[in-house]
Amino acid sequence: MPDPMVPPTPPVSLEALLARADLGLRRIAGPDDPGTVVHGAHTSEMADPYPYLLGGELLLSAGVHIPEGAGAGYFDAYVSRIVAAGGAALGFGLAPVHKAVPAALVEACEMHGLPLLEVPPRTTFSGVARAVWQLMAQARTAELRRVTEAQQSLATAAARPDPLRPVLHQLAQRIGGWAVLFAPDTTELATAGTTPPPEARQSLTNLAEVVRPHDVSAGSRTAAPTAGSRAAGAMGVPPLERSREWGRVGAAAPAKRREPAPAPPPTTASDTVNGTHLAAYALGTNTGFVLGIASPHRTPGDHTIASVAAALLSLLTGRRQTGTATAHASALVRLLLGAPPEDVTPLLGGERWHVVHARPDGRTAPDPLAASALGTALGSALVDPAGEVVRVLVPADRPVEPLPGWTLGVSTAASPPDWADADTRAARALARARATRVPLLRHGDRPALADLVPPHDADAHARSLLAPIAAAPALTDTLRTWLSLHGSWDRTAVALSVHRNTVRQRIARCAALLEADLDDPDVRMELWFALRRT
Repeated sequence: MPDPMVPPTPPVSLEALLARADLGLRRIAGPDDPGTVVHGAHTSEMADPYPYLLGGELLLSAGVHIPEGAGAGYFDAYVSRIVAAGGAALGFGLAPVHKAVPAALVEACEMHGLPLLEVPPRTTFSGVARAVWQLMAQARTAELRRVTEAQQSLATAAARPDPLRPVLHQLAQRIGGWAVLFAPDTTELATAGTTPPPEARQSLTNLAEVVRPHDVSAGSRTAAPTAGSRAAGAMGVPPLERSREWGRVGAAAPAKRREPAPAPPPTTASDTVNGTHLAAYALGTNTGFVLGIASPHRTPGDHTIASVAAALLSLLTGRRQTGTATAHASALVRLLLGAPPEDVTPLLGGERWHVVHARPDGRTAPDPLAASALGTALGSALVDPAGEVVRVLVPADRPVEPLPGWTLGVSTAASPPDWADADTRAARALARARATRVPLLRHGDRPALADLVPPHDADAHARSLLAPIAAAPALTDTLRTWLSLHGSWDRTAVALSVHRNTVRQRIARCAALLEADLDDPDVRMELWFALRRT
């Protein structure tokens, strides 16, 4: 079986063959269509070459088969059989049999619309065949290079932190059309490229229903392919043959006729609407995600590129229904029904977890696709996109490493009762990471000096010391961030997303309310001790 990831050898344009000066071929009859292509060259002197042609060939003949005194009827039958066999063109060689192309042959080719080429005496048929194969090899090399470059760009896009949209963008660019990712609920989750006309866009949506599993979401999806669509299903059996197979199965048990089970939907489907070529690819097994493509042309190389993109998107969108997923769902249900976090932690796969706060570089807020991709990269499905920050619970035994395109703040490993504190530490680590412009910062886990003071006394001292600014969270957060960044106005402004003058005003207000000299390191240390208790 041919490798579906390798495009077949592309045909050769007849114009490219005529452009070869070393051959000296000349078109003397038939349509002057630049879209005419040949799939090979074949030499035959049979009066009826039909049984020996596969279709798409340039048939080469010196006219040895032509009887003396042959009339228009002979040439009409000869050309009609070539056309019926799917021949692309006829090359007629001059000398040694014929000094010129018979006029009746020219008329027959004109009448049947078969391109007729005059092959000069200096050009051998083997030379023409060799030129065809050379052009095919060049075209195949160029096509393989195009497909290889497309595969590399798709793989690079799939490795990005937010891969779905880059993959769609690369796919649309490589096929020169439009790519869309349909969600299981039939909505357009993401698109890229030049949007097709409304009619083609709606037809592509309908085509996606052909390959989408019927039981993905509520409601029956039993839409059949539209007239003119060509679906290639996983079974590989035409509908008529399927019905015959079912009939034979039913005949084996006449006592109880059983209705045949509905055939599974095809994995791919294609159609053409007003010159726009459409294709739909089911992603994964029963996920409901579908890749749609609309382009002004369709080539084997384009299909190969789309197949690679579909395979990558299947991995990126796959929702594996495993025991782990079931356990996560069970944990959520128990939490909603009132179970304490420590009771459901074993269902999540570990006793201690890191809380990770992540913020994308260069974007104001991550979308669900980016958040899902982040969770996949960190190895956790417990993802919470909240505003401009994504929070992820990662098992303590999984290392958290920097990710391109993201700034991460990581808490120390914590058990469920301490998750709230770990969430605060992760947020502070993220703020410091953004301020210092590092891709990842971990909250320290070594014993602190504060551990030497009884927690109750430490908390009472912190409340008393910070009471003047406790009613103003903006002042408290600014003071904490400013102290953590060693009094840097610029870094504090970046971490808090405010102007540096705002930071100066808030710190001055804190100094006035606390009646403290914030330039004194002892004061700073005491305030930092108190702020860590709040």
